[in-house]
Amino acid sequence: MDFLTLFAIYVVVMLTCIFLVCKYSGKQHSPLNRLIDCFAKVFAPLTPLWLQRFFQRSLHRMFHQRNNMFIYLHVVLEAAVYGEFTYEVFGFCRDMDTSLTSLSVPYILLVLKTFFFYLCIKTDPGTVTKSTVSGLLRVYPYDRRLFHPGVSCPTCRLVKPARSKHCGVCDRCVHRFDHHCVWVNNCVGARNTGYFLLYLLAVCAMAADVAVLTADMLLHAVLRSGLLGASYIDENGEQQAAGFLFIVQHLFLTFPRIIFMLGFVIFVFFLLAGYALFHLYLALVNQTSNEWYKSRGYVCQHCHPPAAPDALCSPAPNHSRRFFYSRGPLRNLREVFCPWRPGKKKDK
Repeated sequence: MDFLTLFAIYVVVMLTCIFLVCKYSGKQHSPLNRLIDCFAKVFAPLTPLWLQRFFQRSLHRMFHQRNNMFIYLHVVLEAAVYGEFTYEVFGFCRDMDTSLTSLSVPYILLVLKTFFFYLCIKTDPGTVTKSTVSGLLRVYPYDRRLFHPGVSCPTCRLVKPARSKHCGVCDRCVHRFDHHCVWVNNCVGARNTGYFLLYLLAVCAMAADVAVLTADMLLHAVLRSGLLGASYIDENGEQQAAGFLFIVQHLFLTFPRIIFMLGFVIFVFFLLAGYALFHLYLALVNQTSNEWYKSRGYVCQHCHPPAAPDALCSPAPNHSRRFFYSRGPLRNLREVFCPWRPGKKKDK
């Protein structure tokens, strides 16, 4: 079927683009950059110099500097989904006597998602500054495995607290650094990780609810039309029972925008559901994605002894525990949703 083939290609392209953007955004050396460099070398003789410079500046601003492009893209995609849902699906559902309470849930989730999305964008993730570095140095002990005492950031020229990292896109050190998210144009760190997790869960709930209501509407349309017991004449002149592919093709020809919207929200749900569960797992064990990624390539400390302790370092930590900073699921979640702030005492 042409529709299924085209939609499968669309899903693969979208998934690949999102993966490349999320994995390699902010990195100077990546397969994406090498691919772009290859295309640039091939087409450079045929492209005016001004166009080459414009293209290079645009790519640099897009992936290596803070900009709002992906926020705008996020809003456009969201508006397209909710516009189609309101314009067509809402009316069909009302004709099927679906309650207004059920139909209002996607809009309530949209308000909640927008609130957490705004907080992710506007909340300082935990920037390490001259005025906060002394307090942040006391929040977490150095594990002397991934984080060592006495290490200074060459860019910020400040001692790096444990669990901090310099973000090349934002050009600042962030406490309890998780990752830089282009979709919120901000780092995810100590002070906005909770908002980011709630934002992911809200988006997943939105996509799931819109998909369920839309699928229910399409199911009722199939039942009312009698397609389940219908038949058709194939190209050989033989009568065939209407199967699943025939019904999907009929629905696509009848409701093309609704089918496309349903496929998109299902794709978004499965893509973000796994990502949200991963971040929920990290919150429960008190680990960041930066630490998870680094720990996979960690070399045994018996082969490479840790740096000698100094005045800033607590007694040698016990690495028998897999998650050094974990204090139990409930306290870990409390740390994510009620992060330490300057002037606030750290729980023992």
